[in-house]
Amino acid sequence: MYFELTEALIQDILFSMEDQEGDFLLDTRHGVVVRIDSEGLEDRGTGEDPARYRELPSWNPADGYQLMKGFTARFKNPGIRTELTAALDRGKGVFRAFKDTLNRYPEAEKRWLSFKTQKMQQDIIRWYNALRDEWGLEHIGIEPEETDDLIMEDFIFRNPNPQDPAAAAALHRRIQEEEKETAQGSALFQGGLALVAETGGGDFAGYIAAVGIGETLYIRALEVKAEYRGLGVGEALLSRLLDTLDHEALSMVSIDLPVEAEGFSRVLLRKSFTPRLTRYGLRLKKSESYQHEHHETDKEKAYPDSGA
Repeated sequence: MYFELTEALIQDILFSMEDQEGDFLLDTRHGVVVRIDSEGLEDRGTGEDPARYRELPSWNPADGYQLMKGFTARFKNPGIRTELTAALDRGKGVFRAFKDTLNRYPEAEKRWLSFKTQKMQQDIIRWYNALRDEWGLEHIGIEPEETDDLIMEDFIFRNPNPQDPAAAAALHRRIQEEEKETAQGSALFQGGLALVAETGGGDFAGYIAAVGIGETLYIRALEVKAEYRGLGVGEALLSRLLDTLDHEALSMVSIDLPVEAEGFSRVLLRKSFTPRLTRYGLRLKKSESYQHEHHETDKEKAYPDSGA
């Protein structure tokens, strides 16, 4: 019996698929989900209409586990991906460990819920299209996979406010520690152009800062908090900054890419950036005699002879 797959019905089927305690069928006559042990199962098995009740799409813990593995494998943030992988590798309590890990990263949790819902909806539509084959009807389309642009709806991109320089400086110091750098920090928001990304909850997520010298705009810093990397925040900051530029006043945009962020080169190439310089560095180690000599010199400078 033909029925229409409405948005409300999809949500009811989703809820029933995840309910591992009950058994459900779809009543095609009324287009509703009913429990097998409910009184709503009219004339089931009487032969009056054997096609009235249909099994819902199959869904069990093994399907859920595979979905979590698929989500983890494609998650771009390496730190969070490592934690999720560790949760999935546990012998027991996998689902709880996976959920607890995501609870620590609200934006990643939103992405997981969106990913899971979309994949399960696609399974429902495939199931519905199999029924439409029986009815001699054309298939309905399957919703395409969500893009990072939809995830970006969870972030706000704005001009800096007076509190942002301190947050940006703290993030810059943290990234230097991650990369074991000892160089001085960039000028950050001192002059030039800057944009800030924050979450819907008001958390400082990242920033981009640039300064124009002649006809060239130099991007001094493009940094994103570790928990928000891999969500497209850096690319969104760069795109929004480029959209604000005066093409009459500027002829070039330049950015130095640390080797630790080499993966971001794919974003730059998509934006039509081209490599112009490869910079190599060699960290020199001081000999023990040199270090001792300068240590003694420093002591003399700090504690001069009172008789001199």
